[in-house]
Amino acid sequence: MNPIDLVLVEDDPMVLEVNEGFINKIGGFRICGKAKTGQHALEIIRELRPRLVILDIYLPDVNGIQILREIRRQGLPTDIILITAAQDVATVQAGLRFGVVDYIIKPFKFERINTALNNYQAYLEQFSKQGEMNQEDLDRLIKIHPSQINQTNRTREELPKGLREITLQQVYNFLKEYKVGLSAEEVAEGAGLARVTARRYLEYLEKVNWVLLETQYGSVGRPINKYRIVP
Repeated sequence: MNPIDLVLVEDDPMVLEVNEGFINKIGGFRICGKAKTGQHALEIIRELRPRLVILDIYLPDVNGIQILREIRRQGLPTDIILITAAQDVATVQAGLRFGVVDYIIKPFKFERINTALNNYQAYLEQFSKQGEMNQEDLDRLIKIHPSQINQTNRTREELPKGLREITLQQVYNFLKEYKVGLSAEEVAEGAGLARVTARRYLEYLEKVNWVLLETQYGSVGRPINKYRIVP
């Protein structure tokens, strides 16, 4: 998959630098433009047509929601992640109504934006397939799409006691690197976890249909359970 073109819109130079460092650390994205004002943001979004824009709400010349509204009015093929200190209900609701794919409240940790961008990559991968989508494809697509209520919040609410969302994402991201199924032992070794811990997370991922369980039978010994990402 080619790098995803991304535009950063943030008026605080220090925050802009931190966000840029996070994005470069995650990988898979190319920052093709940066803007410190809403007017400049609209200009480069129209010119560059990035796949994703990371947008702040509080800009010196215009509110970020107005930028979002204008992007939608012009029909620009761009997805939006809001990263902002704004957390009032009206602003959050406005962002969701205009179809933001995620909403991150400042201050935030690296793990939060890492989860958001990994979810977005997984979401785009579903559109790389040729042909039509059936209901199962659409159900899976909606499940990984980080809009309305973001994936991190859904995971936090649904995780059984003792499971942590960061570790869950760690296991899932490790599996994404392989096209073949992996055993709990292989995941534990590769992700730096105890075998029993890896197995608990894999069993949960299989339960929520994020991974497939394949049982392999050898000529001798017990069958081996292998887990792979749902295609």
